[in-house]
Amino acid sequence: MKLCRFTSSYQPRPSVGLVTVGDPERVIDLSSGGILSLSALLDDAHLVQKLEELACRPLRRVPLAEVVCLAPVERQEVWAAGVTYLRSKTARMEESDFSATAYDRVYAAERPEIFFKSLGEKAVGPSQEVGIRADARWNVPEPELALVLNSRSELVGFTIGNDMSSRDIEGENLLYLPQAKVYRASCAVGPFIKIGVGEPEVRTWSIHIRISRKDSTVFEGETSVGQIKRSFGELTGWLSRSQEFPHGAILLTGTGVVPPNDFTLLSGDTVQIEISGIGTLTNTVAVF
Repeated sequence: MKLCRFTSSYQPRPSVGLVTVGDPERVIDLSSGGILSLSALLDDAHLVQKLEELACRPLRRVPLAEVVCLAPVERQEVWAAGVTYLRSKTARMEESDFSATAYDRVYAAERPEIFFKSLGEKAVGPSQEVGIRADARWNVPEPELALVLNSRSELVGFTIGNDMSSRDIEGENLLYLPQAKVYRASCAVGPFIKIGVGEPEVRTWSIHIRISRKDSTVFEGETSVGQIKRSFGELTGWLSRSQEFPHGAILLTGTGVVPPNDFTLLSGDTVQIEISGIGTLTNTVAVF
């Protein structure tokens, strides 16, 4: 089962939808069944059963192609875990000799690197623009599996995240990490939240990225969710230590696909991130 947030010609206000399997795929408008909040729905102690019940009710249905999917986030905070793939560790060490030792140590450390990424209301949705900083020279997307947590810090679903990064700023000094990671349109999430699957299945999924420029592919790569070094329970456990998320949270789990060091994003590029069990997140790049 997949959840989304959407608008449409008949429903201009953001609504919660349940995507049905079929040809064509359709969105069940859960607002017609009294579901007005995604975060409240994710807090349901019997979420899967609730969605199965809603799917059987005679609620309004509309073809998926006729709706505009939004970021599946309301007031949830978006956080990110870093250096969870060996490839990510290598890339970070290549950014700067100054930072190499720190990244090498955190990959093997008990405590993971976890940092704040975005407020939910600032996260970019499908087909919206993701940003690169005007004062950065080396900018890349980071395609990532994202864990969706409810207000009790329980893992209830999975979505796609793009942790946009300014590698030259981060490489200059580790203390510049917030500026390299947190800026306007630096976080994209969506289009769906996959519900009702466990970690063993999710670890069989693939993550694929394609970057297009003027109708040509300028970078393409793929990795497996199974390459994430830490378990989902370990990552969510560290995130929720001495923390509380009254509206829930989304945790990006790190990237295993890194473009070559001579590559940087340009305004107008298109970034497509596909996770096999979820769908495809597509965004165009803009300079802010």
